[in-house]
Amino acid sequence: MPLKVPAGLPALQAVIDEGNAVDILERNTAKTLRIALLNLMPMKETTEADFIRLLATSDEEIELTLLKLDTHTPKHAGPEHMKLYYTSFGEVRESRFDGLIITGAPIEKIEYEEVTYWPELCTIFDWAKEHVTSTLFICWAAQAGLYRKFGIQKHLLPKKMFGIFPHTIARPEIPLFDGLEKTIHVPHSRHTELHREDIVTEGRIELLSESDISGVYIMQEKGTRDFFITGHSEYALYTLDGEYRRDMAKGLPIELPQNYYRDDNSANEPVNRWQPTARKLFGNWIKYYCKLTKI
Repeated sequence: MPLKVPAGLPALQAVIDEGNAVDILERNTAKTLRIALLNLMPMKETTEADFIRLLATSDEEIELTLLKLDTHTPKHAGPEHMKLYYTSFGEVRESRFDGLIITGAPIEKIEYEEVTYWPELCTIFDWAKEHVTSTLFICWAAQAGLYRKFGIQKHLLPKKMFGIFPHTIARPEIPLFDGLEKTIHVPHSRHTELHREDIVTEGRIELLSESDISGVYIMQEKGTRDFFITGHSEYALYTLDGEYRRDMAKGLPIELPQNYYRDDNSANEPVNRWQPTARKLFGNWIKYYCKLTKI
């Protein structure tokens, strides 16, 4: 599909170099969808590529805007990269978007109010209700969004939830899951969780997909097009491998990612159980929820 990103963005070329077919959208048309990515992850280019890889499989024309916070300077991203390719939230406050993706962040053990940019993030959550057709809250952002909107707390896990886990779809008939099997596989990499009972007793949230192992996965705020997703469907094939070897090298307590390597042996290649599902899931989100049509 035609995709427009900031000119010269290295992540776009990286996705193309992987063999992905990406048509470059030279100019917007009346049917171009405006999607914003608020990238809170430390490795900016990796996360950019993750989501470009998914957006590039849609049939829709998309203009992607990379958003940055006004009140936070990333430690792991070059200032020149942020200056060239990112737009500050303050610059888009009066703009409208068809879709917004808010990524996770490696700060899940910190209390929300102790996060330095929490006030601005809350402002963005509120702004999105009036300026965005559909929002995806990913991993930590899902926890943060549910806390901000409904007061739902996160809980520390005894050990990291790490690997690829099967999930059951509770509402296979809704457009988000069009073309998917009732059981799907999803990567998780986190130290905290949401309790199922907190979700199901909150009458304004619908639980759409969950796992007996990794817990709640996709939730939707009723009456809206907003979704809270605890896993990382966007992850590239070797992301968990990189995290595992990084933590091993640092001497951190880390177990082998479950259901990831062939024969559960880190000397073998990862088994790609999730990316076809991820492409379909994001494609459905763009097709059915970012466009102002009846669902």
